[in-house]
Parts: sequence; structure tokens; C-alpha cells
Amino acid sequence: MAEVNPDCGEAAELSQAALSELLDQCEDQFAVLEKLQNEIILCEPDFCENPQDQSINRLIATEAELKQWLTVEPSLLSANSEVLLKAGKDEMLKLCSELEMVATCCETKRAKLRETKVLEQKWLEEKQQVLLAACDHVKRLEMEKKILSEHSILQDTKEKIKKMKDYQERLMECLGDILEKHLPLPHNESSSNKKKKSIEQEVNEDLISLNEILEMLMNKVLKSPHDPYVTIDDRFWPPYVEMLLRYGIAVRHQENNFKIRLETFF
Repeated sequence: MAEVNPDCGEAAELSQAALSELLDQCEDQFAVLEKLQNEIILCEPDFCENPQDQSINRLIATEAELKQWLTVEPSLLSANSEVLLKAGKDEMLKLCSELEMVATCCETKRAKLRETKVLEQKWLEEKQQVLLAACDHVKRLEMEKKILSEHSILQDTKEKIKKMKDYQERLMECLGDILEKHLPLPHNESSSNKKKKSIEQEVNEDLISLNEILEMLMNKVLKSPHDPYVTIDDRFWPPYVEMLLRYGIAVRHQENNFKIRLETFF
């Protein structure tokens, strides 16, 4: 914005005639104001018992004066072109100074907005990079999901089943070792006990171990849950069956005492 030279207003000073005319007009205006002030003072009472009433009277007088001034049509301060030119130049210089101040404030604000814009653009770029990285990660996961075929899923399932079977076999082996150690078959007893008996007892060589009985009961429940009963024959040593029934591990059939099943455990 082009700066205005303040000396241009000082170069054209008012002439003596214009200055005298302006002073006369000012004296006339001062006389009018003084007359109006005197009228207002005369309208006010010298003494008022209630200060609130005095304030109200002053307010009414001021409002009446305002209405009177609003009805007066505005007129030029002076008809002299030289006076008007000087007043216009002074007003223009004042307006230019104010506009320069406004322009300076706008420049400062625009500089701050530029800094904010740079920071916002940097933040936007960072967020866009994060968004691109997230999109790439999602695409990579989708590709991996598509590559994962049904065969690989089936192989994984088979491996899990195999691990479960191996674990079951180890558990059964541990159970068999414990039962063989603490609950052996009758033919594992020492021969000294047999000699003490007057009557020799015949031992069935086809007897199955307690571990095998439990395995039969569990397999029966898994293979045919609608008919989980196992028929008792000569291979089942009666003490084993009695122990299973007594400790609630197995139960008899309600109609056939020669059938037992594994108790339902929850």
C-alpha cells in the first residue's frame, strides 16, 4: 500500500481570508452551543428535594434536545472550497493512517495463519502416511488370508488331533502303570499265599487288567453313547467290578446286572 506523504497537506496552507471566515463560523457555532447550554440550565430547577426526580428531569431534557437535533438537517461547515479542501485532506490523511494500521494487523495475522498452515500440512502428511501404512497392512493380511488354503487348515487340524491322541495315549500309559503297580491281577500275587490255603484256587488266565476294563468302558461311551453298557463276562475279575461299582466309577444296568457302564462325570 502506497504511503501518503503528510507534507502534501501542509504545503497548501489556508489563506488569511479563509482562516478568518472559518474562525467567524466557529465563533457562531460556539455562540449557538452556549445559548443552548444556558437554556438547559434555566430549565432545571435550582433545588429538588428528590435527587431521583432531578435525574429524571435531566434525562427528559436531554431526550428532548436529542429529538430536536435529529430533526435538524445537516449542512456544510463552510461554503468556502479552500476550507473544505483542507478539511478533506486532513480527513484523508487520518483515514490513510488508520488503513495502514489495519493493513499492518492483517499482515501480522496472515503471517500467523501461514505458520499454522505449515503445521497443519505437516500433521496432514503424517496422518496420510499412517493411513497408507494401515491400508498396506490390511491388504497384506487379506493376501495372507487368501493364500491360506483349505489344505493347510486341514493339516493344522490333523496335527492338533494327533497331538491330542498322543496326549491321550500318554495319559492311558500313566494310568496303566499306576493300576498295574497298585492294583495287579490275581496271578501276580506271591505263591506263598496260595500254599497257605487248603483248597487251591484256579486262576483264569484270560482275566483282563483294570486298565483294560476302564478303557473298554470309555471307548464304549465314546463310540456308542446311546448304548454305553459293557457286558460282564469271565474276563472281568469280580473284585475289580465291585471296586468300580462301590466307588461310583461305574454303575449297573437297571434291568441286567451283568451290564455296567461308566458313570457320567460333570
